[in-house]
Amino acid sequence: MVGTILLFFLSMIMIGPVVNKYYHYFPRPKFMQTAVVTGANRGLGLEWVEQLLSQGYKVYAGYRSDKGELANMDNDNLVVIQLDVKSNESVKQFAGKIGENIDLLINNAGVGDGRWQNLNEIDDEQSLDVIDINALGPVRVVQALYQNMNHDSLTKVAMISSLMGSIDDCQSGRSYAYRASKTALNMFTVAMKNEALKDNISFAIVHPGWVRTGMGGSNAPLEMKESVAGMMEVLQTQTLENTGRFVQYDGKILPW
Repeated sequence: MVGTILLFFLSMIMIGPVVNKYYHYFPRPKFMQTAVVTGANRGLGLEWVEQLLSQGYKVYAGYRSDKGELANMDNDNLVVIQLDVKSNESVKQFAGKIGENIDLLINNAGVGDGRWQNLNEIDDEQSLDVIDINALGPVRVVQALYQNMNHDSLTKVAMISSLMGSIDDCQSGRSYAYRASKTALNMFTVAMKNEALKDNISFAIVHPGWVRTGMGGSNAPLEMKESVAGMMEVLQTQTLENTGRFVQYDGKILPW
């Protein structure tokens, strides 16, 4: 009997580092935490939902008009709610259905633009629509959920941006509205993080990489699973000290 117990402990010592390696990469919460994901019915948003549920989070998933694959997911920790980030009323109704503290907000909802070939093709109405959704939409969500995020524990907010929002990195034309919308999102976030410091809320401006999604296209080199797993790892290191950083899914700091 003693020999069996001793053998058990020796085996745990040997395999422990291997197990801990993977649990360090995706550490499970010590108690159930609550996450909110916008634009959660497809693409990266849906992948966020799946990975967060697998890590033991309760997830509130927002969709604009079509539930998509969310309709087929059967999980007691998943709450699916309609959310149009362009509409103040929709955002307020969404927030009103979340009656608990939020530990993690993934502001993922967004749209592309016409990828106009030159500046003469820029459509001002479509540009304003893209900026409304991509830049102001996340701000509306933060405003509506702020009281839920303002509590004793650290709350983390991921603003899903893009390297295309970098002014330093812009070496070509095209995608004028999308670029401008993500640059505006970055500035909104940096300004908000200064105000939110006192309330224990930390913001990360995250570029998911060029991902194989409906927006990214089939030529993109990155799978959704890898992108979201990397962003989750980035958020594990998110603190009040590094709030407002512009960072890639693999941890690389990006130029403004």
